[in-house]
Amino acid sequence: MTQSTGSGWGETLRTIVYAVILALGLRTFAYEPFSIPSGSMIPTLLIGDYLFVSKFSYGYSRYSLPFGPPIFDGRLFGDIDDVERGDVAVFKLPTDGKTDYIKRIIGLPGDEIQMIDGILHINGEAVKRTKVGTGDIPGIGGIPTEVTEYIETLPNGVEHSIWEKSDTASLDDTDVFTVPEGHFFAMGDNRDSSQDSRVQSAVGFVPFENLIGRAEFIFFSHRGEAEVWEVWKWPQNIRWGRLFDGID
Repeated sequence: MTQSTGSGWGETLRTIVYAVILALGLRTFAYEPFSIPSGSMIPTLLIGDYLFVSKFSYGYSRYSLPFGPPIFDGRLFGDIDDVERGDVAVFKLPTDGKTDYIKRIIGLPGDEIQMIDGILHINGEAVKRTKVGTGDIPGIGGIPTEVTEYIETLPNGVEHSIWEKSDTASLDDTDVFTVPEGHFFAMGDNRDSSQDSRVQSAVGFVPFENLIGRAEFIFFSHRGEAEVWEVWKWPQNIRWGRLFDGID
């Protein structure tokens, strides 16, 4: 006996519905994919990186759900102590509650954060940074710009790379920022090309509720030098060495 056409379409529709529900469940409660559109986290993350963010790392808030509906306040199944200094986190921009940002968590609640001559200070102590080397990158109009790479060691021992064009840029000397309770201070690793918590009018302190999750690993990366239809360029366009790299 053959299956009727109506039954076949019904089974196909059920399969699609189940697949959508499963995908939404994974995206909401497990891992959500994000792409990197800007260079504010270079050298840790590059434009064209695609990564997975663990939604369960910090528990769940309204922003864990698609479109961030205001159906509850605070977080469920998470504690503010789950957030560690040095985490690379995705959050909703505090000033609009809509835009996704990805930065490194530098300051915890109650911390005092300040930049002095390009050096990060946490609670009055200069954070150690060790020079790795210098190099040229394309600047405005294609003019090469020299950057210096450092390894920065946070007070809890987390080490990560940062870039500095100079130690005299606009955000290299700041007032002292005192992080409010229930908030965090986030900064980009590309220090002179990052709009972050140092810019209070644009980003400011990040509420715990606004955190979406912790960046875990890169699952795909490309240089952006090939169009979708240029299949012959795909192999050279993919950064094979970055695939499945963990994010530190």
